[in-house]
Amino acid sequence: MATAEIKEKILNDTVFFGLRLAMGVIFILHGYSKFGNEGFVSWISSMGIPGELAIIIALAEVVPGILLIIGVLNRISASIISIIMVGAIFHVKGAQSITGDKGIEFDLILLAVALVIIVAGPGRISLSQIIKKIPRCLH
Repeated sequence: MATAEIKEKILNDTVFFGLRLAMGVIFILHGYSKFGNEGFVSWISSMGIPGELAIIIALAEVVPGILLIIGVLNRISASIISIIMVGAIFHVKGAQSITGDKGIEFDLILLAVALVIIVAGPGRISLSQIIKKIPRCLH
């Protein structure tokens, strides 16, 4: 394997780790802020979503965020995040405009990153890849 190919693979893996890390941190912080937040419960209730789902929504952001960072179940986690982002774009913001009030530009970027993770996988800098490399005799 040529040096250029090795450098390209290392760069690709680093980029995928960076995408997963950024997405994970965003969703952990965003979801964590919803735990025990009565304002969030009132807000989702005003949109016709039962307030009892607040904890599930928070968990649906925090858990995939953690899994993305450590590199386990990334495609499933990114799929959950994709569903959340489609809901944010169409249900919460009504897909009214790309920018400005209720702009969806940030939501679209998060959706795009989630779709890249679904298609491309986590890259080699992930716990799932490390586990695959453990020799069978150690299991």
